[in-house]
Amino acid sequence: MRPVLYSFRRCPYAMRARMALAVAGLELELREVSLKAKPPELLEASPKGTVPVLVLPGGAVIEESLAIMHWALNQADPQGWLSAWDLSAKALMDALIAENDGPFKHHLDRFKYPNRYPGETSESHRRAALAILRGWNQRLSAAGWLLGDRPCLADWALLPFVRQFRLADPADFDAEPSLDALRAWLSRCLEHQTFKAVMQSPWAERSPWRSPSWLYHLALRGDWNTARQAGAYLISTRGQSLEQVGFVHLSTAQQVVATAERFYGDVPAGELLLLSLDPRQLSDVRFEPAPGTGELFPHLYAELPLQAVLLAEAYTV
Repeated sequence: MRPVLYSFRRCPYAMRARMALAVAGLELELREVSLKAKPPELLEASPKGTVPVLVLPGGAVIEESLAIMHWALNQADPQGWLSAWDLSAKALMDALIAENDGPFKHHLDRFKYPNRYPGETSESHRRAALAILRGWNQRLSAAGWLLGDRPCLADWALLPFVRQFRLADPADFDAEPSLDALRAWLSRCLEHQTFKAVMQSPWAERSPWRSPSWLYHLALRGDWNTARQAGAYLISTRGQSLEQVGFVHLSTAQQVVATAERFYGDVPAGELLLLSLDPRQLSDVRFEPAPGTGELFPHLYAELPLQAVLLAEAYTV
């Protein structure tokens, strides 16, 4: 068995956890999740339902990104992010990360998402975050990294959040006169193979992991749009209605790929959707053999209720 990492590609906490796991050279099963529809396996492992979450083969769960980073680097630290520093340097790393995870993240959220915090002033939080960034800029100006001439744990732990701050207003960040060293550091980090590796497959899948606890239905985009407007989904399978067939064809997580290849292989990219379904919202599902195969497929002998659709996203293999 391998460790299982529940992740979300754009989450800064998940980014830094993936970087440490990748650098440590660890093999694991990565499960990209949608924060709109969290799979029951994630919630069972960690009821708080945030990512990243690392489930170890023995069942132990690590729920915080920094703890995941430490766990990974304790397995292997070939670049010396953590192991090649003395106690005073490690204390400074801890202080920088605490400043990032505490006050900087506080101000970043209120600057980037002002609508989530009524009564807060976005500009005041931008200025407060900039004051912290200027302190980091001064530390960087000497040797290019936070603790010297090579990166440490703090550089990679802070990177996703500085990146997020810049993305909130790139023009202002790039024009800020007191952040020259920080901009050079950010550019160096973003071009580093460590970061690039975890922002593409297999470390950063773009489509959510298919939970075996859910059922699935492949739908043409036009059929799904019609169903949303009408308030009912009445399609059985491609080109056939529920009335004609008598049930809606569904698939398990393991059957989706073969079904898509067999029946929808010629559908243009973006026109085929995968509907992730909560089986608890489905009234009459029967597992029945497919003609000529004997393989059991789930069939819904009723309309597909729209409230059962947890996700409707473009299908990708």
